[in-house]
Amino acid sequence: MKAAIFDLDGTLVDSAPDICSAANTVLAAQKLQCISLDEARRFIGAGAPAFVERMAAVRLPAPDAGRTAEMLAHFLDLYEGAVDRTRLYPGVRDALDALAHKGWRLGLCTNKPEAPARAVLRHFDLAAYFSVVVGGDTLRHRKPDPAPLDHVVAALRATAPVYIGDSETDAATAAAARVPFALFTEGYRRTPPEAMPHDHAFSDFTSLPDWLNGRR
Repeated sequence: MKAAIFDLDGTLVDSAPDICSAANTVLAAQKLQCISLDEARRFIGAGAPAFVERMAAVRLPAPDAGRTAEMLAHFLDLYEGAVDRTRLYPGVRDALDALAHKGWRLGLCTNKPEAPARAVLRHFDLAAYFSVVVGGDTLRHRKPDPAPLDHVVAALRATAPVYIGDSETDAATAAAARVPFALFTEGYRRTPPEAMPHDHAFSDFTSLPDWLNGRR
């Protein structure tokens, strides 16, 4: 069974503006300088705890585990409802429609906590596309550990899975799980595409179904 498994932030949606806004609410409460949108994009990719740790590292005057934990709890409180500034990348819905029409099983494997991830899917009326959703807190491990992607592959009963993502974390996850990887180049990566392992790179979602359907 063929299956397309997607990352969320930086792949299907540009959520950085909402994440940045939530982060800056946390920083303001701590009387710390806000981060920029570019900084927020650089911090995304390894889950909410890693995002807050990276943010704390550049804003706290000294390492402070207790204060960082307080910031994380506040950030998570804000995170689930942070959808108003998030936008679908162009062509995403049409690509999902095309894949579903061709009989592809679709799954989601993201480091975003599961509740906020499902909130984004509901907000854009995408939940029905994905029969399996694994977030950063669904299992004991998160990406780049292969366990989340392995879980989605198994739940979909996929014999020919492909993982679609935008970041170094996604590329490493696919490699660890030995799953072909399609790199969306318009997301939050920090490394040039040619320096990242991938089986296909694309910047326009309208081209993705043709590439997937053309695989043997």
